[in-house]
Amino acid sequence: MKDSDRKSYLASVTDRFVRGQMDRRAFLRATSKLGLGAAALGMGMGSRPFMLNKAVAQEELQPSAEVMAWLKDVGKPFAGTTLKFATESTPPSNAINSQLKKYFEEATGIKVEIEVLPLEQVLQKMTLDVASSLGTYDLYYIDQSWAASFSQDVFDPREQIKAKADLAMPNYNIDDFLPALVDGISKYQDRWVGVPYDIPIFIMIYRKDIYEKLGLKAPATFEELYTNSAAITKEMGPNTFGYAGQMKSGHYALECEWTSMLWGHGGSIFNADKAFTGNDERGIAALDYYTKLKDIMPPGVNQWTWDGQGQAVAQGVAASMLSWGEFFPFFDDPTQTKVSGLCEAVIPPQPIALRKPEECGYGEIPGVGHQGGSSLAVSRYSKNPDAAWLFMQWATCADTQALVTTLGGGTGPTRASVYDDPRVKSHARVGAGTTRHLPVVRETIAKYMGSEPDLPEWAQISSDTIPVALGKYFSGSYGSSKEALDDIGTQITAVLKG
Repeated sequence: MKDSDRKSYLASVTDRFVRGQMDRRAFLRATSKLGLGAAALGMGMGSRPFMLNKAVAQEELQPSAEVMAWLKDVGKPFAGTTLKFATESTPPSNAINSQLKKYFEEATGIKVEIEVLPLEQVLQKMTLDVASSLGTYDLYYIDQSWAASFSQDVFDPREQIKAKADLAMPNYNIDDFLPALVDGISKYQDRWVGVPYDIPIFIMIYRKDIYEKLGLKAPATFEELYTNSAAITKEMGPNTFGYAGQMKSGHYALECEWTSMLWGHGGSIFNADKAFTGNDERGIAALDYYTKLKDIMPPGVNQWTWDGQGQAVAQGVAASMLSWGEFFPFFDDPTQTKVSGLCEAVIPPQPIALRKPEECGYGEIPGVGHQGGSSLAVSRYSKNPDAAWLFMQWATCADTQALVTTLGGGTGPTRASVYDDPRVKSHARVGAGTTRHLPVVRETIAKYMGSEPDLPEWAQISSDTIPVALGKYFSGSYGSSKEALDDIGTQITAVLKG
């Protein structure tokens, strides 16, 4: 099938799914066959926290005068242009749309229309735009699992910097983006598919007050995570449990948590021969551990995605979770939760063993800090690519990232310099919009980040095959962890064979 035909069919399939004319399982199968890694569609179907820090928005929001002056000068030829951008509800997009884009618009005269949509609708809009080459949208939000499919439909930002020197933002410094994110999110083969834009990543969050009350220390290992959690559940249950999971049957959230446990026990999903290896000795040990941990979690955890997990901690039902770092500012906001100032962040538990990337298949990188990032790119079909390039540079420059971060978005910045920005550091205190967890996020990205395999069939495997089977296992449908994992292996083999 020609690439143009493939993308036209992909657009048709995605449109049918969004309109309710195709169920999710059929959609995942179809996109797998078309070469689209749509695994992260599961993330678009849940809630991601974004709490605007109104105090910052009203009193301390001061975009760089130098950046504004540059925008005013370089934007003059594009005044009156309208740019369109469809994005998932992420902290950067929400902050830019609700608070920051007015500064860009005032400086340049360029109007920016941002559609904040569920992730499956973002994919629908993008695939229809690519298939038609109409250029309805000027900028694309690209989940990391889509990078291969759309790498030729966007500009490599390095090419834009070289070709459009007169439009290059002073001190934009493309080398400032964290190398691990460039490699793990924004590169496909030798091309940059935009620049790193958003980076949700697993860190360890725990109730320091409860830990201190019971004489416990922050869990540095998986064994400590279990023993601490069991002690809390025994002492404080049924009001407060030691740990909350994201274990909803059939949901991508369950696959994310299981994968982190698997990697943490020295396992991997695939081996170097690209065969499923989640059912080896390490994989069985990981699932047995996960089962044991579930036994001391709150009732109903098998109905929770990351949203239910986060709410359990926020409402004092659970004392810890290994999950997305962007929840931390939510927990610190006294207007949103019962636990403001009571939570602490640390790096994920150290792995019992860790399989090397070269021992795995399909680009899988084991690491307990499971990541799920995205890129921002200019569409090759845009009718206003130069104006879009100005917006993309501004939206991802260090100054804008610092403002997004201090507004309370929660997700880690994708630039190294932003972690050291005085504005960001000044908010490293208890309260709404805190940034006190960011050193942990930065360290996790640099040392402990884990990335899922990159293959077309991963959409179906991660959002259907694995979490459905795991859900059945936790409901008692299998006789043992080995039986469940062997069945997952059999199903994955069938999926890969087509």
